[in-house]
Amino acid sequence: LELAKNYDYCFVFEAAGKNLEVVTGRKGVGTYTINIEGKAAHAGVRYKDGINANLEASYKLQELTKLTNLEIGTTVNVGKISGGIGANTISPKCELLLEIRYTKNSERNRLLKALDLITNTSYVEGTKASLNGLIQRDVMEPNSNQLQLLSRLENITGTTIETEQRGGVSDANHVASCGVITLDGFGPFGDGDHTIHERALKTSFEQRIDLMTKILSYHQEHKNLN
Repeated sequence: LELAKNYDYCFVFEAAGKNLEVVTGRKGVGTYTINIEGKAAHAGVRYKDGINANLEASYKLQELTKLTNLEIGTTVNVGKISGGIGANTISPKCELLLEIRYTKNSERNRLLKALDLITNTSYVEGTKASLNGLIQRDVMEPNSNQLQLLSRLENITGTTIETEQRGGVSDANHVASCGVITLDGFGPFGDGDHTIHERALKTSFEQRIDLMTKILSYHQEHKNLN
């Protein structure tokens, strides 16, 4: 990241969009674990003595899910729940593994504040909880500097460059967070991402190589993209 600050622009070669779009925005992502402590007890003999960590987890799950706002691209997903000992025991422990994704720094701040509040609220009396995790990659927000660069690239290459925003993350998130003007999606187009059927269209390699050759040749000749 320190190295990135020495540069004016960054082109990232993640896959292009279906119509060879480049990427101007990517969601930020964070992964967190909430560990809940209750109190074990025999479910048939001393039911009232137990403090059910699984029950507490169910309340937290609902509150976490409510943080999702699809209209602005914010999602909170509790992807894994692990808890309990057996059917005859009030659960003394439970763990929630969750992910947050967001499109704005203001949403990141809202989510982090809410995570703390939900973690520290005991919906089942007697339970305790702790929160661990971090933001893995911060949001890459579209900005006017990108638009200016895109306009210049269109003039240099004589082509129209379409844009899109994506929910996934890439190295572009890191570089953009340093204030470097960043564009992503200069790689080839394909499908089947993250499966055994992943593939790329051969002709898109040629198109992307041609596009970047024009951009880099111009830069080499003029020593900038202005």
